[in-house]
Amino acid sequence: MKTKIIATLGPACNTAEKLSALIDAGARIFRLNFSHGDAASFVEIINTIRQLEIRHGVTITILQDLAGPKIRIGMLDEGTISFEQGAQAFLGPVRPDKLDVPFIPFDKREILDGLEEGDRLVLADGSLQFLVHAKAPGGFIVAATNSGIVTSRKGLALPGKSIKLPALTDKDKTDLVEGMRLGVDAVALSYVQTPEDILEAKAIIKGAGRNIPVCAKLERQNAVDRLDELIAVTDIFMVARGDLGIECPLPQLPSMQKRIIAACNKAAKPVIVATQMLLSMVNNPVPTRAETTDVANAVLDGADCVMLSEETAMGKYPVEAVSYMSRITGEAETLLLEQRAHHDYELRSLATPDFLSYSACLLAEKDDAKALVAHSMSGGSGRSLSAQRPRQPVFVLTPDYTVMRHLNFSWGVIPCLADENMPGHLERAEFFIDSNQRFAPGDRVVITAGQPRYGEPPRGTNLVKIYTK
Repeated sequence: MKTKIIATLGPACNTAEKLSALIDAGARIFRLNFSHGDAASFVEIINTIRQLEIRHGVTITILQDLAGPKIRIGMLDEGTISFEQGAQAFLGPVRPDKLDVPFIPFDKREILDGLEEGDRLVLADGSLQFLVHAKAPGGFIVAATNSGIVTSRKGLALPGKSIKLPALTDKDKTDLVEGMRLGVDAVALSYVQTPEDILEAKAIIKGAGRNIPVCAKLERQNAVDRLDELIAVTDIFMVARGDLGIECPLPQLPSMQKRIIAACNKAAKPVIVATQMLLSMVNNPVPTRAETTDVANAVLDGADCVMLSEETAMGKYPVEAVSYMSRITGEAETLLLEQRAHHDYELRSLATPDFLSYSACLLAEKDDAKALVAHSMSGGSGRSLSAQRPRQPVFVLTPDYTVMRHLNFSWGVIPCLADENMPGHLERAEFFIDSNQRFAPGDRVVITAGQPRYGEPPRGTNLVKIYTK
């Protein structure tokens, strides 16, 4: 299994027995959704995961997903309002004295101040849409462009409009610090818009004395528009298709997903595809044909990880969902590797470290090597090897637990703890091969390492070697 499976935790899988079954089925990253709790509510489950990590002998990564500035309407007096296409409503913080249309309470002044006639509003996760018809005292008259219903506290989105809200709320900042104290391995930021959002999170992480990777959830069009800038400062990306599908026209979503994944692959940044991947399995023991194709296409597009949300958090068949996801990705990986064998890499455009990774993968394929083994202090060479999508497994040795769990996001990478009793990186790699039962005598393995001269500090990858056990 090369594509990593992320399982969101919730009531359906919060016991040690269920978590163990999810690991056996193929889950390697567990997502904690801080939209539905704070750090205190995750203490027990984090401790359980760490115990299971030791019991199963595999690296498990805990991904903290921060709530972000979710924009919601207020409480409706009626509880539910039905709208026919063309029907109007008043949107604002206070119900006007004389009102002959339904009232939708909304008190985000920073958003109301930026609304203009013709702006599009999307409510209830896209099921009901409005256009701003006219400004009115204290708010706006909006007109429904389709029929539907709206209930209290539903999310509100403004597709294509820049919203002056920080990605990190006060709750997020508190949750991030407390989550790091509990030992989360990575953090995902919701509703990212600018590189400054990422840098703010990294400053908090650094201030806490940690160095965990930051994942940017791409949910807004203006974030996608600034993808190159975000790639420069972000460690991991998530194509969050739920909110992104509201922000952009749905017919554009598949091509947008492919372009995002391609850009991340080129930069050797792990990328996750999320939202409704096997949604029918919330209530059914098998997925639909369209869902299996969707998962497979994400792998063929180049996704490092695929994520389950409601399927594992609250569904009736969480273990079955992970098992199906594993089997689907396995079949897609076989096809992907067949296609890669005929792919003409643009060698002249590769930087030296990427060319070394390409060369190592080419050697592994040419020599029918059993695996690739890389020693990496930062994890960069492991991600670079992963970006080449080799047929062989990629074992990455590192002495840093944080780096090891960061590597768990990268396609085909098996993170391993390096033996620091040996000074040389090449020596550590050769010892790992010689002492590992997964390699038989006579197996050939391609090693990449940054081997410094005696007495010099570690340096980047400068060595590629074919090693026979």
